[in-house]
Amino acid sequence: MKHACPAALDNLEDLLVEMRKCENLRERNRGSFYRAGRGFLHFHEDPEGLFADLKLSQDGDFTRFRVSTATERKRFLSAARKAAAS
Repeated sequence: MKHACPAALDNLEDLLVEMRKCENLRERNRGSFYRAGRGFLHFHEDPEGLFADLKLSQDGDFTRFRVSTATERKRFLSAARKAAAS
């Protein structure tokens, strides 16, 4: 699974806008967010759709969320906001 290309990130712009609102996150490259200098969130694409890899805890591994549909994005945003706030 490859990292999301600019066109794929264009399709995820609504998520990127929401993640940019989180004060404790830094977007080093478009679609790659860091918290306290460590990777927190990035996106992938493959034939199955678009995916977000999110660190739910500072010491944990990345958890993959499918973000191709509105329902999937809503579920992801809820988890991402909670993780970013902790």
